[in-house]
Amino acid sequence: MTTDLHSFLTTAKARQLDELIAWLRIPSISTLSAHKPDVLAAAQWLVANLQQSGLEHVTLIETAGHPMVYADWLHAGADKPTVLIYGHYDVQPVDPLDLWQTPPFEPTIRTGRHGDDLFARGASDDKGQTFIHVKAVEALLQATGTLPVNVKFLIEGEEEVGSSAISAYVPAHTAQLAADLCLISDTGMLAPDIPVITYGLRGGWFCEITVTGPAHDLHSGMYGGATHNPNQALCELLAALHDAEGRVTVPGFYDRVQELSPAERALLAQVPYGEAQLLADNGAPAAYGEAAYSVVERIGARPTLEINGMWGGFTGEGSKTVIPSQAHAKISCRLVPDQDPVEIAQLIEAHLQRLAPPTIKVEVRGRAGGRAYVAPIDSPEIQLAAAAYTQVFGVAPLYKREGGGIPIVPKFQAALNVPVVLMGFGLPDDNLHAPNEKFHLPNFYRGIQTSIAFLQGLGV
Repeated sequence: MTTDLHSFLTTAKARQLDELIAWLRIPSISTLSAHKPDVLAAAQWLVANLQQSGLEHVTLIETAGHPMVYADWLHAGADKPTVLIYGHYDVQPVDPLDLWQTPPFEPTIRTGRHGDDLFARGASDDKGQTFIHVKAVEALLQATGTLPVNVKFLIEGEEEVGSSAISAYVPAHTAQLAADLCLISDTGMLAPDIPVITYGLRGGWFCEITVTGPAHDLHSGMYGGATHNPNQALCELLAALHDAEGRVTVPGFYDRVQELSPAERALLAQVPYGEAQLLADNGAPAAYGEAAYSVVERIGARPTLEINGMWGGFTGEGSKTVIPSQAHAKISCRLVPDQDPVEIAQLIEAHLQRLAPPTIKVEVRGRAGGRAYVAPIDSPEIQLAAAAYTQVFGVAPLYKREGGGIPIVPKFQAALNVPVVLMGFGLPDDNLHAPNEKFHLPNFYRGIQTSIAFLQGLGV
């Protein structure tokens, strides 16, 4: 790193933090219609910051939902690669609000086990991580007057609600977005001193199940014992979706699952995360799942089917002896490479209909999810990312697959035919989607340095 660049980063630290705090104050909750003006305000704030950072062609892209923001700097030359940087500025709701130690949109710095942490909704997911790359590009432009590569930004406001607008925009604007690779920071590290390259993401599929019995609610004394209770029937159906060892019982569910190679299992075994760490993080009394696979493999490389919510009948205070007409559940699947969300939806619905006795009716309303993504670890882009982490953190990164997904990743790969590099800087205890979300501030600053090192490595 040049003296000018190092000096700029040292001088800019306080301002960079102030700007991030200002962005975090905007409650850009994409799923709540009452916050639509706030989501727009967050996009407009980003437009202004990209402009002052030296980016060009900064554009607020209106959509049927929440806007996207585009910007670029394309003066490195045709012989230099073009990097498309993606992120999202929308955030999750804050409920339950009473569990926050400080207000979610009043960013607060508190000293934790490893140093200063910035607490706010969106701090780690994904405003803080997106802002890393904005400030890295700004530092290079302001300190050196140029960039080692061509850069494009595409930042969306609907990631937390399915990315519908950007999913349509990307394949329709392949010329504008043409690049040699896509860079995303919406993943994490294992610890402040253990960087990780996430080379795989699981896909997903989601649905709501409705079990209907009688045409209307019934008095349990008058009809109990002669009417199949939809609550009971729903529980019976859901319980039949797994065996005693946690394997999904849906016929065909595992047919397309790629088994891990011995080499990849050996690579994942280097990640120092097992049952003890899992239980410390989740507070459960014991681990669960397929015994033939490690915790790291179960979380990132095996498919799942989860029951996310159940309701039906009377749930208020006191008693009401009723047999409900309907019972409901929400389920979701995390899918691995080669599993097709559409096919999985068909398999699950067919299985539920087979399981359903004649005493009830079952309806499945699904929402298509994304496919899984796996990048080749030995690709030049991944290896340059590893070199950048090593340069800044002083230790080579580990490699792992992430249990969650980023909906746009497989769409970028398919529409633009580019590799996607996932360079995360969050931590396991950042409380994503939960109260007291935070971002470890040393990772914010080291993230800026790592982004700079990566762009410089690409430009050599």
